[in-house]
Amino acid sequence: MEFIETRLKGAFVVRLKRIEDQRGFFARGFCHDEFLAHGLNANMQQLNIGFSHLKGTVRGLHYQKAPHQEAKFVRCTSGAIYDVAVDLRPDSPTRGEWVGLELTAGNGTMLYAPEGFAHGYQALTDGAEMYYMTSVPYAPGAGAGVRFDDPALRIDWPLAVSVVSDQDRTWPNYVPGLRS
Repeated sequence: MEFIETRLKGAFVVRLKRIEDQRGFFARGFCHDEFLAHGLNANMQQLNIGFSHLKGTVRGLHYQKAPHQEAKFVRCTSGAIYDVAVDLRPDSPTRGEWVGLELTAGNGTMLYAPEGFAHGYQALTDGAEMYYMTSVPYAPGAGAGVRFDDPALRIDWPLAVSVVSDQDRTWPNYVPGLRS
């Protein structure tokens, strides 16, 4: 695996290193030791799968409040998504900034977002499926979010938004200085 740190400290683009032959390819999609070597949380506890019927669907921006903050490691397994991580860490110099990148079933690109980040994505194709591992299990009552269309964040979603859940439409706007 290849690890490339984004401009947001602790958030990484991770690329598969494929070993290819006439059968297809093999690649390591997660390695505890490689995560540790790059200073990442390698203690993944839960695997979640999301499927979006229609392109333009947005999910997020989600996170869990302390003490249940979670690192997320995201990969697209069918179709394509635009994946976004927003730095909400109180003492981070990049608090309120975001990174976004296209993850597809074929490009071998994944995103690691550390604890203290909100996460969301937009389906770029009909029938987009993704999975993400988290460093802590889902904790009822700890779930929180920030609006996907918050003007303070100015996230540039690639497509017109077609579907958003009622919950995601009602998350509060991001407020700089707010302790999460």
